Formats: sequence, C-alpha cells, structure tokens
Amino acid sequence: MEKLKRLLSEIAYTRTPSPLHFPLLPLLSFASSLYSFSLFIRGRLYHLGIFSKRRLPVPVISVGNLTWGGNGKTPMVEFIALCFDKLGISPLILTRGYAGGDEARMLQGHLAGTSIKIGIGGNRAATAASFFGKYGHVTQECSQSSKADKIGCVILDDGMQHWSLSRDLEIVMVNAMAPWGNKSLLPRGPLREPLTALERADVAVIHHTNLVSYEELRAVKSTIREIKETLPIFLSQLRPFCFFDVKKPDTKLPLQAVQDSVVLCVSAIGCASSFVQAIGKLNPENDLQDQLIRWVLLLSTSMLQTIGAEYVDRIDFSDHHFIQKKDIAMIKEKLAELSDKFCAKPIVAVTEKHQ
Repeated sequence: MEKLKRLLSEIAYTRTPSPLHFPLLPLLSFASSLYSFSLFIRGRLYHLGIFSKRRLPVPVISVGNLTWGGNGKTPMVEFIALCFDKLGISPLILTRGYAGGDEARMLQGHLAGTSIKIGIGGNRAATAASFFGKYGHVTQECSQSSKADKIGCVILDDGMQHWSLSRDLEIVMVNAMAPWGNKSLLPRGPLREPLTALERADVAVIHHTNLVSYEELRAVKSTIREIKETLPIFLSQLRPFCFFDVKKPDTKLPLQAVQDSVVLCVSAIGCASSFVQAIGKLNPENDLQDQLIRWVLLLSTSMLQTIGAEYVDRIDFSDHHFIQKKDIAMIKEKLAELSDKFCAKPIVAVTEKHQ
C-alpha cells in the first residue's frame, strides 16, 4: 500500500508522466472522471435543496484545502482556536479523527489546559450537538459572566468538502511547495475539487512561502487571482523553533542542538519535503527505540539543513503512516549506512504527527 501511495503521488505531482506510469493512466483518468461526476451530482443535490445544510447556533469557521495533505490546515486550526481562547471565547474544533486520529491527539496535547474543546467524529453536526448539550453555547442574551465554558464558535478542521454544515468563513490553505500538482482530480491528480472551488473561499492562505522562490509564489497567487480576483490572500511560513524530548514533554531543546550533526529525518506527513533541516546530539548509549521517540520537531520541517546540520538524509512515509516493524528495520539499515559513511552516530528526527 505504501508503494502504491508513493506511485500515485509521483503521478499526481508530475506534469510529464514517466513511461512507467503509462499503464496506470487510463484507469486513473477513468476513475477521476467518475469522481468528477460524483462531485457534480452532489453539488446539484445541494443546489436544488435535496441535500440540506445545517446551521449551527454559533459562528462556524472552516479551514480546508483543495488537495490532499501538507497544506498546514491543522496548525492553522490550532492557531485560530488559540486566538479565540485568548479573547475569552471558548471554541469547539470539529475533526474527523482521520486515519487513527493522530492529528486529533496532537491537537489535544497542544491545547490541554485551555478552554478549547475538540470533537471527533465523521458526523460533525451530531458531534457538535453533543458538545452543545454538555457545555451549552453563547447567545446574544448571555452576559459576560454567564459565558464561562459555553461554546462561542466552531472551527471545522479539513472542512472545505464538508458541505452539510453552513459556515460563516471559508479559509482555504494552499501549499506553495506543491500547490496543484498536475491539476487533475483524484486519483489521477491531487485535487479533491476543481480549482474553480476557490470561488467559494473567503480567504486564501499560502503556506510554506519561505521555502519557495519569488517566482513560484507569484505563480500560485496568479492562479488564485485568475479564479477569484477579489479573494484576500495571506502568506504563512514554516519555521521550527525547538525540539521536544517526548519522554519529558515539557522540556524544550534549542535548534542549535543539531548543528554539525548527521541527521536522518523520518516523516509521516503530507508534505515531507517541508521536513529536512534542524537537529541535535543524542546520548550515544541510547538504542534505536530511544532515538525514534526522543527527538520530535514541533512542526513539519524543510528546515533541518538551514539550522546547520552537517548532512541530512530522509525516509518519507505517506501521510498518517502507521510505523511497523519492517519500517524500523529500514530505519536501522539507513542508520548503519550513515554511520559507516560519516564515522559518526546519526540522530533520528521524527515528525510529531505519526502513529
């Protein structure tokens, strides 16, 4: 399955397919046509009122994207939720808990001790209803003192394609490093909807802007403007600021800890190329298991080299990948290669979001 995911990703983000891809292209193109037709039918059913949208009793902010993974949705959801929390408004994050709920667990860890609530489930309306029943929600009639723990707004994590809930603000995240791929719909390409879906957005946020050239960034902006000229565009950057010792979650380690080291980056995120630059030394007595769990970068990285590591290698798994024994064996083999090549014990840096 991992090899198939990697192959589909290669096809999706390659404008000129390799001859090795040719046997799969007719099947993938046919599947994309069926997917496109299903999107059209679904849209018409909502337009005709056969499928209805549910309105929640508090404002709803959707954070989503048009392509699969690596667009910075979940960090943006966390950022927005913390902004509301600081304003004294208790937000409810609604997430599907996709692929074992690794992102939901990450959010729960980051947001512990705040007023932020996290609802997990595919039926987001039902999940929201259960939280409103437990905590209540803020109304115009509520006094400031009576708001307390009541829910003041809802944030949809990965909500752009979740049409059954009405929203007051639609934020679309765009990955500057790999914005549209081959511009084909799933599974032939990475698009979950046609680019014209940008017309529904209220705000576009281009992520990873510090990792691309000015020309690449301008091209992304131009594509967005061609579809919706008036769409406000904001830019965000990916900058790691520390490491964590997961055995001591409260311990933050400086990025300088990885200078002049040999590093192996192991990632299981949507945009693995944004994870390659920040490291430090491990206790040489630690075994592989300790190395795998001891060093975790807070955010994804394209940063490990810029922080000053001597050499950075990588093993990229697909988004939400569940690390298995065979993967551990692969990592051990790579570590042995690096150790022989550089005559030094490599450091393993693992993305926070993995299973």
